[in-house]
Amino acid sequence: MTHAGTTHAAHLTAAAMDRRLGDPEDDGRLFSYARCAALDEREEFPVEICRELDVLGLPSHYVPAAYGGTLDSYERVLQLMRAVARRDLTVAIAHGKTFLGAVSVWVGGSREQAGELAAAVLDGAVVSWGLTERDHGSDLLAGEVRADRTADGYLVNGEKWLINNANRGHLICLLARTADEGGARDFSLLMIDKQRLGRPGYRPLPAVRLHGIRGADISGVAFTDAEVPAAALVGAEGSGTETVLKSLQLTRILCASLSLGAADNALDLAAGFALERESYGRRLAELPQTRRMLGESYADVLLAEAVTLVSGRSIHALTGELAVVSAVTKYFVPTLVDEAITRLGTVLGARSLLADGTHRHGRFQKVQRDHRIVGIFDGNTLVNLHALINQFPLLARRLKGRTVDAAGLAGATDLAAPLPGFDRDRLSLLPRTGSSLLQALADGVEELTALAADGTVPASLARRAQAVRAAVDGLAVELAAHRPTPVEVPAAAFVLAERYAAGYAASAAIHLWLRNRAAAGENAGEDAGPAAGLWADGLWLEAALARVLGRLAPGRPDPQDDVLDRLVPLLTEQLRAGTLPSLLHYPLVKGAA
Repeated sequence: MTHAGTTHAAHLTAAAMDRRLGDPEDDGRLFSYARCAALDEREEFPVEICRELDVLGLPSHYVPAAYGGTLDSYERVLQLMRAVARRDLTVAIAHGKTFLGAVSVWVGGSREQAGELAAAVLDGAVVSWGLTERDHGSDLLAGEVRADRTADGYLVNGEKWLINNANRGHLICLLARTADEGGARDFSLLMIDKQRLGRPGYRPLPAVRLHGIRGADISGVAFTDAEVPAAALVGAEGSGTETVLKSLQLTRILCASLSLGAADNALDLAAGFALERESYGRRLAELPQTRRMLGESYADVLLAEAVTLVSGRSIHALTGELAVVSAVTKYFVPTLVDEAITRLGTVLGARSLLADGTHRHGRFQKVQRDHRIVGIFDGNTLVNLHALINQFPLLARRLKGRTVDAAGLAGATDLAAPLPGFDRDRLSLLPRTGSSLLQALADGVEELTALAADGTVPASLARRAQAVRAAVDGLAVELAAHRPTPVEVPAAAFVLAERYAAGYAASAAIHLWLRNRAAAGENAGEDAGPAAGLWADGLWLEAALARVLGRLAPGRPDPQDDVLDRLVPLLTEQLRAGTLPSLLHYPLVKGAA
C-alpha cells in the first residue's frame, strides 16, 4: 500500500532529516536505538550523535535567517526537534539547549551581538542558559549571582546550578544581579565566553546523576571575580528578567516538540507490541481494554499535536498573546503525554520496565524516565499554571468579550496560510488581547453545528463541541468571580487554570480541523489510508473533544461510545505502513532487521 503523506513544509523538512539520519533500528547506525541505550547505560554524553546533527545542519535552524541561519519558521524547528526526540530525548535535550541558550540574544540583543553569536553557533559553539540557582530554583528574582560594574565591564561572582550543558557549553547566557533595588529591574543578562575567562575566574561544577536523560550534561558553573567585558551585556542593564520571560514564551512552546517525540516513540512500542502479542488466544490489540487504552492514548497524542501545531504558528501569527499561549502549551502538552506514556506502559506490562536488550533495547523505560524532566524544563507545571492564574483578571474580561484577532487566528490555524516573519518587538509580558483562540471557541462550535445540520459531520461531534462550549461558558463565569490573593494561591485557582488550558486545547483542535479539513482531504487521495480516515467526518477531532471534556467538566465524564475504538485501526495502519502516527503523517525510516 502506498501512502501520500503530508505536504506540510515543516513535516517535510523533518522527514528529510529522518531519512538522512537513517534507520534507528539498524544497530550499526550512529543514531540508533541500540547506541542510545548503551550511552544511557554508561551515563555518557552523546558526543558523536550531536556531532552528526551538526554536520546535518541542525544548528542552522537555531539561528534566525536574518543572521545567516535558516530559522524562518518556528513550526519547522518544532518538527525537526520532534524527529530527533522520537529517536532519543537525551540527544534532543542536549543538542537543542543551544537554541535555548541563544534565544535571549535573538529576543533582546543588538544586531551586532546577534550576528556574532550566530556566527559562533553556525561554527559549532554550544550555548547554555544560566538561570537557576541551587537555593532558589524557579524563583529567578531571588538569584544571588552578582555582576558588579567595573571600569571595563563586570566582575561576576556566584554559582548557577542544574544547568544543561554548563560544562560542555562554550558560551553561557547568564542572568545576574546588577542592582539591589528590590525588583525585576535588578537583573541583567550577560553572554559570557567561558573560553576567554580563564581559571580561577570560573570553575565547572560536577555533573549530577539523573533518573532520566542520564547522558546529558546537567551540572553547574561557579564564578569567582570573573572579569567580563561590557560588550557581554545583552540589551540594556536591568532588562534581564523581561528578556528571559519573553524568551521563555518561545522555549516553552518548543518544549512541546520533546513531548511529541517521546509520545511517538511510546506509541510505536506499545501499539506494535499489542499487534504482535497474543493473549487468551487473541491478539492483545483485539482485547477491549487494550483497544481502549490505545484509543485514549492516540487521541491524547493527536490532541497534543493539534495544540503544538497551533501554538507553534502562534509564535508568528499571535505573537502578542504568547504569554498565555506558552504557559498553556508548556503545562498541557507534557502533562497529557506523561499520562499517555503511563497508560501505554500498562499495555506493555512487564516489558515497560526492562532496561536491557531483552525487549527493544529497553526503549520504553528510557522514554518514560526521560520524559518526566520535560515538565520541569523552562518552568515546571506549577510555574506555568501560576502564570495563567496571574493573568486571570485580564483573561476573564477577554473571554467574556469574545474579542478575536481574526487575521492572527487564521494564520495560527490554517496550515496553508503563509506565516509572517517573527517580530520580537511584538512580544509582550501581558497578553492584552487575551487568547484569540479560546475567545473564538463559540464561533468554531457554531460552524461545526452548521456542518452537522447539513450532514457533513456526525451529530455526535456537534454535541461534544456544544458541551465544550457550555463548559467554557461556565469557566468564564468562575474566572470573573476569582479574586487574586497576594500571598497564598488557593488550590481552586490551579484547577481553574487547568480547565482554561483544556478549553484552549479544545478550541485549537476545533479550529485546526475546520481550517484544514478540505486541504487534508484533497492531499489525502485514494492511497492516503489513515490520513483520510482521521480527517474524514471529524473523527480525530471528535476523539480529542471526548478526551478533553473530562478535563473541562470534572465529575461529568463524556458518555462512552465507539469514537476512541474507531481510532485504533487508523493507528494500526499508520504503524504497519511505517509512517509517523500523526495528523500529518510522513514515511519513517525504520524497520531494519
